[in-house]
Amino acid sequence: MDNFQFDQAEGLRRMLAGSRPRIFTFLSATHSDEKSTVLVNLGASLANAGRTALLLDASMSARGIAERLEVAPEATLLQVARGEKRMDDAVLAMPQGFGLAVLTGTAFCQALHRPNQAKLLAGMFDVLAQQADVLMIDAELDDDDSLPLPVLDDSEIVVQVSDDSTSIKSAYSIIKRLNGKLGRRPFSILVEGATEQRAQVVYQNMAKAASRYLAVPLNSLGFVPRDEHVVRATRLGRAVIDAFPLAGASVAFRRLAERFIQTESYADLGTTVRGSSMLA
Repeated sequence: MDNFQFDQAEGLRRMLAGSRPRIFTFLSATHSDEKSTVLVNLGASLANAGRTALLLDASMSARGIAERLEVAPEATLLQVARGEKRMDDAVLAMPQGFGLAVLTGTAFCQALHRPNQAKLLAGMFDVLAQQADVLMIDAELDDDDSLPLPVLDDSEIVVQVSDDSTSIKSAYSIIKRLNGKLGRRPFSILVEGATEQRAQVVYQNMAKAASRYLAVPLNSLGFVPRDEHVVRATRLGRAVIDAFPLAGASVAFRRLAERFIQTESYADLGTTVRGSSMLA
């Protein structure tokens, strides 16, 4: 998707036509490098599957995906919202096949808490989202346990966790904090660096705890195995599905992409929890 371009008019047409992109907000209980690796490879896998994928760096620290990739679009979404830049400048075409945008930049994070600025950003976010079949948000909770934009409260919230006790406790803490802020709603779990069997154990244990102590349903999105091919591909500046298409991680990312394409978003589901992997 080297020719990834932003068409604001097309975005508005899709909004009027009622077309709804799939929006996934990623929160991580793993190292930020691991989170970025998953986002990059998932974005590439979605693009490889013929979907327009867009990553939005909404991190409120210097650990966001744009910083990790050492790239930056010519403009942030906040600058576009203020009328200082064009929307075309806010989306950077990445060689892995997806688009990358940045919400505000760490120097302007305070603007997220100003009502007038937040309203402008929400409008720009809606237009931006309509440009993608799948929009993935690199986010983190603030000190008030809030997501960067209120609109993300209704997105599919994905908690990335690895197969170790510290990460699992951190992931449960994220879910508990959001539950206290947003009330009962489903969350999706993505297990990284684990075999399929171990990933299922991690998910099932988390789902039981969340159901018993929070009455919160968890949905299993799948897993990504630990695979040296991912490290090699990253060093080459490529996605693992491109550099090593037969690797175990490549198979896992293709499966994940299919899940992301097929899964209904929380906004579509409303407050109804359904699916065999949902636990009430």
